[in-house]
Parts: sequence; structure tokens; C-alpha cells
Amino acid sequence: MSATSSSPSDTIRYGIIGAGLMGVEHIKNIMALPDAEVAAIADPHQPSVDQGLEAIQASHLGSRVKVFDDYRNMLESDSCDVVVVATPNMTHLQVVLDVLETDLPALVEKPLCTNTADCLTVMEAAANRDSMLWTGLEYRFMRPIARLIELVDEGVTGPVKMIAMREHRFPFLPKVGDWNRFSRNTGGTLVEKCCHFFDLMNLLAKSPPVRVMATGEQSVNHLDEIYDGERSDILDNAFVLVDYENGVRAMLDLCMFAEATHNQEEVSVVGDRGKVEALIPDNLVRIGVRGRHSIGNVEAEPISLADEDIGYLGHHWGSSYVEHTRFLNAVRTDTPPDISLHDAMVSVAVGEAAHLSIELGRPVQLDEIIKTG
Repeated sequence: MSATSSSPSDTIRYGIIGAGLMGVEHIKNIMALPDAEVAAIADPHQPSVDQGLEAIQASHLGSRVKVFDDYRNMLESDSCDVVVVATPNMTHLQVVLDVLETDLPALVEKPLCTNTADCLTVMEAAANRDSMLWTGLEYRFMRPIARLIELVDEGVTGPVKMIAMREHRFPFLPKVGDWNRFSRNTGGTLVEKCCHFFDLMNLLAKSPPVRVMATGEQSVNHLDEIYDGERSDILDNAFVLVDYENGVRAMLDLCMFAEATHNQEEVSVVGDRGKVEALIPDNLVRIGVRGRHSIGNVEAEPISLADEDIGYLGHHWGSSYVEHTRFLNAVRTDTPPDISLHDAMVSVAVGEAAHLSIELGRPVQLDEIIKTG
């Protein structure tokens, strides 16, 4: 299969593969971008197509959108310049491999695949391909977290020693066919949801993860949900510890029945010189420097989301819009993605190791998960 495309203007035409909850979120972000439009939707589920078209009709472009019930026909149609893959997790491998047979740049919703072996398959298939493949790990672009990363890179904390992340949030949302109620479809909560946090840990640690220890279970959510005689098995709380080659230690505290809270995400990084925290949705960064600040007396830096750089806030506090602007710029300038396939693979590997650690009741070495050669 091959596809080439050309646009008669400077407008970049997007093809959306999968118009469910996240597909519509991507559509709304794209419609807020300058010189971009959604030109095609591929989805076999008519209600999803309808909601995708509804999102586009708000901008009076719906009549120009081509609709396909098979994404492969869209890839062959010369109807788009780039694609966004937002299908259920368990379909990513085949869809992405088919996209890789074209020359279309693509943004793939996280996780890249449901397991590390499939991610490595994608990496191998993409190795000699010129067009970009970008994985949607947009938490890097949340303004408070982006500011935290900037401060750590500037040396405010000194060499990083400890990283702590907390997400206390609402349960998984309903999706088409309730596919996200089963670990075999999602990769498990610590892959599906938490690859975001493991990506941030890896980025901040600046070192390969070597060991993971986790504890967690399904304690509250979806316990009485049964589909075709099978009960939902999706984990809803966990603690995960990650050790890095350079000695950095990282921890994730996840609870998905804790929506009665103030901040949904809290990220802290501590080094020998100080500590930086990012709080969301307070949209606040706290900076403490040893010898200058003390407990209860640190700098507080409010982070504004009300600027022209964020055209659509959406579900992720504007981070998806920022990611789309960076993706589009990379497409236009033919530059590498901010998030490499290796980054995406390692974020999945840590989540997979965490699930294995829970299952076996012991630490899991990353070389048990990332197997090459």
C-alpha cells in the first residue's frame, strides 16, 4: 500500500482514523489550528462518524469531509496530507503498520501499542521510513509541567535525585463498546493511562529505567460491570517505584476513584540544590532552593493558560493543542518529532513491567521486558 498527497494550498489536510472520544478531541484541536483542516474521517462505527462530523460542522467544513468505513481506503485515497490514529489501543499495531506503508506523517494516540514487543515491531518497521511518526504523550506540554521541566533543565534543583508524581482522578470514561474495561485491550491501566507519567519520569531522569516495583489492584471501579459474561479487570489504584541507571528514584501514586480532590496531578522533582513542583489544575509551579527557602516559604509561580499560544483548552489544559502545533510545525519543516518511537516504547515498557511486578509480587528488571535481537 502506498499513498502520496498534495494540497492545493498551504492548508494541511488531516485524516482522522478513529472518531471516538479521543478522535473528537483531536478534531477539535485541529480545527483551532491555523491553516489546518480535517479532510477525512475513517471509522466503521456510524455514531462515532456522526460525532466527528458534528465537531467539524461547527466550523462549516463538514460538507467537504470524506468519510470512510475502512481506514485503508482513506490511506489510498489521496484525501489527506497527515493522519491521526485514535483507534482503540489493541488496534494500534496493525493500523500503524498500515500507515507506515504510506509516506504520510502521523500522530498516534498513546500508548503506541499495548505491549513492548509490539512497540519494537513498529520501531523496526519505521526504521527506514522518512516520514514522521509521533506518539501523543501530551503531558510534556502541559504548561506547569513544561515549566517544571525547563527549571530542572536550567539546574534549579541541581542533579535530580528523586521524582514523585501523583494522579488522583475520576474513573475511566465510557468508550465505544466499552473496550477500555479490559486489560487485554488497553495494555492495563499502567500502560493505558500511566505511560504519560513514565514518559515524564524518563525525560526528567535523563537515564534508562532499570527496575520497577509496583503494588496495585482493582478496588472500587467497574467491579459489577460484566460484558458477555466477563467481569471488567481494569486496575484502579497503584503505587509504582522506578529505579534509574544513574541512581534517580521515581514514584507514581495513582488513584482513579479520587475525583473528590483539589489537584488532579502533582509532579515534584528534588535535587541536591532544591525542589520544583507543578500542580494541576491550580496551574502553579512552586520553587524551593536550599539555603534560600524553607518549609512553607518557597516561590510560587502562577502559570497562565490564557494566551494566544493555546487555541483550545480541551480535556488536557491546552497541552494537546500545544502538541498539535509542534507536530504541525515538524510536518511543515520536515524535522524529527519531539517524542521519538524509543521514548514511546520505554514509556510502555515501564508500565508493562509494573503490571508484571504486581502479578509476580517482585521487582521486575527492564531487560525482562525490552528484549531486542
